[in-house]
Amino acid sequence: MGRNVLEIPKSGYGNTEDSDILEKFCRMGVYIETYGCRYNFGDTAKLIELLKRKGCTIVNSAEEADAVIINTCTVVGPTERRMLRRLSHFRDCNLFVMGCMAAVQCEAIYAVCTPTIISSDAVREASRSIRTAPGGSVAIVQVAQGCAGRCTYCLTRVARGPLKSFSAGEILAEIAVHADAGTPEIQITAQDVSSWGQDAGTSLPALLRAVDQLQGHFMIRVGMMNPATVREIVDDLADAFSSDHIFKFLHLPVQSGSDRILDRMGRAYTVADFEEIVTAFKKRYPKITLATDMIVGFPGETEEDFSESLELIERVRPNKVNITRYSQRPFTPLSSENDLPDWVKKERSRNMNTRAEKIYTSVNKGYLEQRVPFVVTETIKKGSVMARSPDYLGIVINEDLPVGYSGQAILKKDRKYFFLGQRVV
Repeated sequence: MGRNVLEIPKSGYGNTEDSDILEKFCRMGVYIETYGCRYNFGDTAKLIELLKRKGCTIVNSAEEADAVIINTCTVVGPTERRMLRRLSHFRDCNLFVMGCMAAVQCEAIYAVCTPTIISSDAVREASRSIRTAPGGSVAIVQVAQGCAGRCTYCLTRVARGPLKSFSAGEILAEIAVHADAGTPEIQITAQDVSSWGQDAGTSLPALLRAVDQLQGHFMIRVGMMNPATVREIVDDLADAFSSDHIFKFLHLPVQSGSDRILDRMGRAYTVADFEEIVTAFKKRYPKITLATDMIVGFPGETEEDFSESLELIERVRPNKVNITRYSQRPFTPLSSENDLPDWVKKERSRNMNTRAEKIYTSVNKGYLEQRVPFVVTETIKKGSVMARSPDYLGIVINEDLPVGYSGQAILKKDRKYFFLGQRVV
C-alpha cells in the first residue's frame, strides 16, 4: 500500500487552499479521538464544526465510521508510544492524523500505518470564519499558537512553531458566542497564554479587561502561563484577575526548584522569579488555586537539585503539582544527552507525588466545613455533577443539577483533588 499523504506547508495561516482536505469528508460518518493538551481539544472542536458544515455525522465508534481522525500528542516518550499503538489499531481504516505528532514525526507514523496528514494550521485557517458550536458545559477558546520560549526539552514548540497571537476581536467574538449560549466555564488556552499579544504590541491583561466588558453569566479559566512571560506583566496581570468573570486559578509551571536545572532547561527565569509571581497573586487573592508542573529526572539533575524542587513545593504549597518524568524528545537540543536511569526517575516521581499529596491534605483541611459559592460546569454522571468555586476548587455534588446552576455548598469531604460538597438549600 502506498502512502496516502497530503503535503500541507507549515506556513499555515496564509494557505487557505490547504482546507481543501475537508472536501474528502463530505457526508461521511467520522469518528475522532483526541489526546494531549486543551489546545488539541480546541482544534478538535473547530474541526467538528467544519465537518458538520460538510454534512458529516460525528459517530461514537470506528465501526460506525467512514473515516477515523486521531488528534495526536507527542509531549513525552510514553505518550508517543501510546499514539503509535493507537494508530496501529486503526491501520485498516480510512485514517487521518493531525496534531503534534503529525507535524514533526510523520516517519514514525508511517512506520505503523499510512494515514492522510491533516495540518492543524489548515483547520485553524478554515475555521476562522466560524465559531465553535455553543451549548457545551466547558468551552475552549484558543488565543495563540506557538510560543516565544526556547525550552531545550520541548518538542511541542517545534510542532507548533513561533508565537502567533490571534486577534482580540476574534477571541472576544468566540467568547461572546459561548457566553450568550450560557456556557458556564470558558477555558482560554495556548502553549503559553501569558505571551499573548507580545507579537502584536499588546498584552494579556488588556485582553482580560476586554473580556470583563462582555455580558453574560460565564467564568474564564486562564490556561497555562510561563513564569518567564508572566514576570514582565505580573502586577498588571494580577490586577486584571480581579474581574468577577475570571476564576482565581493560576497554572504556572515551574518545572524545577533548582536554578541550575532551570538554566539547562532554557526556561529564562529563576526560582526567585517564580516565587515572586506566586507571592504577588497570593497577596491579591489569598485563596487562589495554584497549579504547577515539575519535571523530574532531567539530564544532570542531582539529588541536591531534586531536593530543591521538593523544598520549593513545600514553600509555595500548590493545590496541584503535575509531575512528569523527563523523556528525551527528537529534534530538541537535549535529544542526545545522557539520560538518567528510569528507576531514578520513577523513584523521584513517587517521592514528589507523596510529598505533594501531603501538602494537598494540609491545604484542603482549611476548607472543610466552609460554605462557598459554586457554579455547575459539568455533568459527571446521572446524579452527580462537578461544580467550581470562584477560586476554581472542584466540588462534586451528588445531585442532578443543570449545567450553569449556581448556588452555595458546604465542603464536607476532602478527596485530595476535589471536594465532596453538600448543597445549601
